Amino acid sequence: MKITLERVNENFHFQLKNERGHIVNVDARPDFGGNDMGPSPMELVLMGVAGCSGIDMISILKKQRQEITSFKAEVEGERVQVGEAKPFKDIHVVFSLEGNIKEDKAAKAAQLSFEKYCSVSKTVEPTATIHYKVILNGVELAKI
Repeated sequence: MKITLERVNENFHFQLKNERGHIVNVDARPDFGGNDMGPSPMELVLMGVAGCSGIDMISILKKQRQEITSFKAEVEGERVQVGEAKPFKDIHVVFSLEGNIKEDKAAKAAQLSFEKYCSVSKTVEPTATIHYKVILNGVELAKI
């Protein structure tokens, strides 16, 4: 796996490209001297958690022949000062699913994602605790 980065402007706007040619813009907020032309690197980490666990959960539920009509995730990260860096200390994920999905299967899919499959979560696990809950058809199922 390889990513290339190219600076776009005189500040912190970068374009990152993967080997397949997909481009992601990254920038800093204006209060940090950026132009807000894309998410920050730390926001990309949270996006990675959402995307990775989302792929896991949908894959698991599809294999179990569950009908998913809507899938959303909201991810928030709490950071802590460690020397000069501010890594995530806690990450909170809320999954909202709709469809003809059995409650136990939805809860188990989230559990399997974080405990076994999600490489992004496993990458941040040494510094951050991931908490999650699943809301299925408007009803909260699991909160860890």
